[in-house]
Amino acid sequence: MRAFAALLDRLTLTPARNAKLRLLRDYIAGTPDPDRGWALAALTGALDLPGVKPAMLRGLVEERVDPALFRLSYDYVGDLAETISLIWPADPAGEEAPPSLSEVVDRLAAAGRADAPALMAELLDRLAPPERYALIKLTTGGLRVGAGARLARQGLANFGDRDLAEIEELWHGLRPPYADLFAWLEGRAARPERAAAAPFRPVMLAHPLEEADLGKIDPTSYAAEWKWDGIRVQAVSEGGVRRLYSRTGDDISRSFPDLMEALDFEGAVDGELLVIRSGRVAPFADLQQRLNRKTVSRRLLETHPAALRAYDLLVEGSVDLRGQPFTVRRARLEVLLGGCNPARIDVSPLLALAGQDEWAAARAAPPDPAIEGLMLKRVDSPYLAGRPKGPWFKWKRAPFTVDAVLMYAQRGHGKRSGYYSDYTFGVWSAAGLVPVGKAYFGFTDDELRQIDKFVRDNTIERFGPVRAVRADADCGLVLEIAFEGLNRSSRHKSGLAMRFPRISRLRWDKPPAEADQLSALKALLAG
Repeated sequence: MRAFAALLDRLTLTPARNAKLRLLRDYIAGTPDPDRGWALAALTGALDLPGVKPAMLRGLVEERVDPALFRLSYDYVGDLAETISLIWPADPAGEEAPPSLSEVVDRLAAAGRADAPALMAELLDRLAPPERYALIKLTTGGLRVGAGARLARQGLANFGDRDLAEIEELWHGLRPPYADLFAWLEGRAARPERAAAAPFRPVMLAHPLEEADLGKIDPTSYAAEWKWDGIRVQAVSEGGVRRLYSRTGDDISRSFPDLMEALDFEGAVDGELLVIRSGRVAPFADLQQRLNRKTVSRRLLETHPAALRAYDLLVEGSVDLRGQPFTVRRARLEVLLGGCNPARIDVSPLLALAGQDEWAAARAAPPDPAIEGLMLKRVDSPYLAGRPKGPWFKWKRAPFTVDAVLMYAQRGHGKRSGYYSDYTFGVWSAAGLVPVGKAYFGFTDDELRQIDKFVRDNTIERFGPVRAVRADADCGLVLEIAFEGLNRSSRHKSGLAMRFPRISRLRWDKPPAEADQLSALKALLAG
């Protein structure tokens, strides 16, 4: 556990990507099996220890320390694992050596829910604070050390001097602690067979288009298509096995049985997952209701039908097309999907736009609110894993903005626990101000201090941790809010829900009486 705890600590404190990769490579090289395999599983989200939950850990620590002290400490520290690791009243000095990572995993995997609390208490007693932190992160998941699954696999590829794409194509057929994978990377065994049926292929991503890039692009070398507001997926149907993957390689097939039935082709297709009714793309909020569900009700299948809007063809039958030009892949994609159910699977059309002026006009005024902007793809580009700059660009439309009035504020968590940093804001209606959204980012540290002072100086009422601030025609703080779109919502008093709202600037220059009206937002939603 000491080596794993040291790895997490150094990853957390190391900002540079290449430095993190060196840490991962060195840990893999210096750690024996199976410990390094379990560490890799934890970093990539492949480790599941269901007997330990955050609520159980809170109960354990409140048996050892004063509950009020724990709650105050947790509010100040902001992280459950760090709080428990520091406040747990055990002194491992003079005790036996800490267990290995594999011993911890084996014991927790074998423990049931009834046994897990006593086992966790025993382990926490044996460990020093850094190892306690690593233990809690290991059991609750979500390490949040600045090294996600893809970076961990890149570190693995660097260790074995292999291409990341080669690792990712094998990944879904492997199981922790990955002894056969390490043996291959170290030259002790043959390459593992690709065990997963209908495997995931690493996706190609686009670079955001900057003004400097736009001037360098030859419009005749690029094809344009819409960027739809769904989630990027890969649909694979091979040898009778059908799977749907997120862009990071998570298998989400169970959440979309209606779409799985429609994968009537042999190959691997890249596209956008959407909810489509009568040929119209539904708001992203409708798709959100289908995501991350283990089971889907019949009613939800009927009211929120899933569909795939295909962008690209990676594999056709047994032929890998990723090395072919984009135009060749698209032509074969249209033929391949021609026999599929068009209500479930269609091809995103290429746009007849000549030159950058027409690109800009289309981006500024898309014909459908579900369109986020434009995708520009070089016609001769192969399908390359990762985010190579040049072949593909995404040119998202400019965000919408609204001037809203700050209404409520709540203290933040962790390093923001001393500031009121979570804000609810509203616009004017016939009945006065009505809340339309919440935001907790987009501002600088200096702006945070300015808003915090305004909240403290203008609090008119308290509701537990929430402060209501003065917000009327004569006194109030106007915030310019940037957001990506609007959806109808029965859960919000205004009937609207913003997508990705953030504070873009403070409008000290604007009287609150001149903030925007709810009718303007409703007109935007309708238009």
